[in-house]
Amino acid sequence: MFKHPYAAFLSKVEKPSRYVGGEYQEARKDPAAVTARICLAFPDVYEIGMSHLGTKILYGVLNKTDGIACERVFSPWLDCEAELRARGLPL
Repeated sequence: MFKHPYAAFLSKVEKPSRYVGGEYQEARKDPAAVTARICLAFPDVYEIGMSHLGTKILYGVLNKTDGIACERVFSPWLDCEAELRARGLPL
């Protein structure tokens, strides 16, 4: 069974849904089946980044391309950032 890497502290942050993934139209590809993996990093919190039209377009175009897997990452809010730093966890 998969255990989310943030499971131990999600109950301590104000908006845990920002960090769990699984949003509508999320693309999931097998990393072993692609030739390139791309991460779109947005320098703000999830709600701002997910409403950014350019990020939506790039994510969609890249994931429709054969051989490319694209993911997104957003800046954590201060409460989650503190937990990540204290536990030595990545975004």
